[in-house]
Amino acid sequence: MRRAPLTTDPPGTASAILYDPRTGRARASARPGDAGDVARAVADARRAQPGWAAHTTRDRSLLLLRLAGLIEDNAGEYAAAERAGTGKPPADALAEVAQSVDVLRFYAGAARADLAPAAGRRLPGRESWVRWEPFGVVAAVVPWNYPLLMAMWRLAPALAAGNAVVLKPAETTPDSGRLLARHAAQVLGPGVLTTVAGDRDTGRLLVEAEVDVVAFTGSVAGGLDVVSRAGLRKVSLELGGNCPAIVLPDAPGHTYADLARASTYNAGQSCAAPARVITLRENHAETVERLAEAMSALRAGIDFGPLNNAAQAARFDRIMEASGASVRHIGEVAAGEDESGGYWRPATVLAGLQPGDPAVEREVFGPVLTVQAAGDPDEAVRMANGVPQALAASVWSTGLGAALDIAAAVNGGEVWLNCHLEQTAELPHGGRGHSGHGTDLSVLALTEYQRPKTITARLT
Repeated sequence: MRRAPLTTDPPGTASAILYDPRTGRARASARPGDAGDVARAVADARRAQPGWAAHTTRDRSLLLLRLAGLIEDNAGEYAAAERAGTGKPPADALAEVAQSVDVLRFYAGAARADLAPAAGRRLPGRESWVRWEPFGVVAAVVPWNYPLLMAMWRLAPALAAGNAVVLKPAETTPDSGRLLARHAAQVLGPGVLTTVAGDRDTGRLLVEAEVDVVAFTGSVAGGLDVVSRAGLRKVSLELGGNCPAIVLPDAPGHTYADLARASTYNAGQSCAAPARVITLRENHAETVERLAEAMSALRAGIDFGPLNNAAQAARFDRIMEASGASVRHIGEVAAGEDESGGYWRPATVLAGLQPGDPAVEREVFGPVLTVQAAGDPDEAVRMANGVPQALAASVWSTGLGAALDIAAAVNGGEVWLNCHLEQTAELPHGGRGHSGHGTDLSVLALTEYQRPKTITARLT
């Protein structure tokens, strides 16, 4: 396994500076992976994949469980690697490591499940069955918001299905991916899981390399670029949310605090986070007031971390400045004195918004909730479905029947009732429209990385 150095660069090579989001100061340098690095990683994966796929499902499962145990044993080191590039609070970083371990253990078990849809006599005098076979080499290109967890969502089912994986972490957060590749080489063997860190050009080189599947999690623009480069190869995309939360007049009392916590978790940098609160006109003023109270209790620097990088902070600022919101409730930044140069942004509630406001139509990807009013539940659903993204949503009401009807009408891959951003490895997650296609999590995700082969035998 080859790893680009984090602190020194080979003579004569260009280097990228990595920054600490908490301070805005340089923390390290790294040489982006070039065409040679990508070609070698893919070749290593291609050599390793047949041996990995040849393991019985039992043995493959045991090896993945060993890797999960090694990650858990080194949870502190992984959490420090996560914090280095994201600035997450320590508890959030440790929680991400624990969730990643859980996902890997889930797929270690799922590797032993049988997904064959048909077996037996389907034709006269014939016996038929279906083999599920790995594609070969999977390129997993993952974002900076949850560097380890988003990687695990992609690589765990791919490995469980018998593929080798080349992981390309985000440019600003390569640390945990490098650590994971080192531990994977020890447990799974060389080439089964490798990491090539770098920038967007590195990712493009990997997408265009001799891989069999591309799994991409990121922006809509990035997803379109991947599709244009991947050709006829299979592509799995998760491209973000801009998710609505429909709050009805009979919403339970915990609604506002729960939405505030969900929208500021990871500084709002979660694809499935609530972003657009939609109320009825009769409870609009109360909703704005109660959300503002709940958001004001959450402080950047104490309750949640910074935005990831300077470009993301600048994008956030541009959207806030362009918004025509007539009501703005802005919270507190309580970062330390030595963190004054970090990419901190406060919890914010925006109301008094016109249709088409940029804070509504664009995924802000920050600690912000917009609040809009609808005349009735049907209009609320139309507003919820009125943006190109369709990843997730939530409905808040003590009337279960009405809430279930709205959940059925909302266009999205995942809908919560009286909660938001609650996920587990057993339940599928995936988008529609501009949120991409494909499935993360659950046993269904295995089909992203396997292909069926029907075998029919003549018995006479």
